[in-house]
Amino acid sequence: MEVRILGAHSTEAEGLRLASFLIDSVLALDAGGLTSSLSLPEQQQVRAILLTHHHFDHTRDLVTFGANGAAFSAPVDVYALSQTLDVVNSCLLDGKMYADFSKWPSKEKPFLQLKVIEPFQRQNIQGYDVLPVPVQHTVPSVGYQVASKDGKSLFYTGDTGPGLAACWQYISPQLLIIEVSGINKAQDFLKSVGHLSAQLLKEELVQFRQAKRYLPRVVVIHIPPQFQRGVEQEVKEVAQELGISIDIGYEGMKITL
Repeated sequence: MEVRILGAHSTEAEGLRLASFLIDSVLALDAGGLTSSLSLPEQQQVRAILLTHHHFDHTRDLVTFGANGAAFSAPVDVYALSQTLDVVNSCLLDGKMYADFSKWPSKEKPFLQLKVIEPFQRQNIQGYDVLPVPVQHTVPSVGYQVASKDGKSLFYTGDTGPGLAACWQYISPQLLIIEVSGINKAQDFLKSVGHLSAQLLKEELVQFRQAKRYLPRVVVIHIPPQFQRGVEQEVKEVAQELGISIDIGYEGMKITL
């Protein structure tokens, strides 16, 4: 399994893109930086997209992905909670500012085929075993455990705040892609809006280790560019305290499991 980080940040600046990840060229996790990271031939290889929740920084490029592919590519499945699809339909793919690619080129065979997923219900998607697990955010959200046929697996939290102990019991990944959305000084605010600081991340990893008797490889994403250096330093301190290595995700990073 090869995981490619297309976008590793919560906002955009030159060289920094919104949240999106690509597994083995065919399965995308979130769509914030999907088209801004891939060539047209690479976009044509994507066969399914898993959305964690409806926030703009995780869904934005559905529109440009549709514009690039609807005229010449086979339909692509987009999986999400029903609440997520309701908002995406009404606010992003509403046909007001651009074409609605969930109904175009035809209602009978749209390019973006929206499919509801349910928490804790496994599905085989493009040959991967996919398990959606609820996480703690301000809107209905799931993380995804994705496992390949050869037993490689990852868990991507999407946006989440503290309180993942219930989540850990359902997963056993080799790779954990998890967010840190600000510095420790802003910890109370981050909690209130469903995000993690480095210190909160440490608490979640301690609970993971207690529950599972191991820690997977950890990659931190969703860092605001304004706080990049501060988050990196605080995550480094957490890694030292836990005696593990924690990587900071970046655009173009490739991870092979």
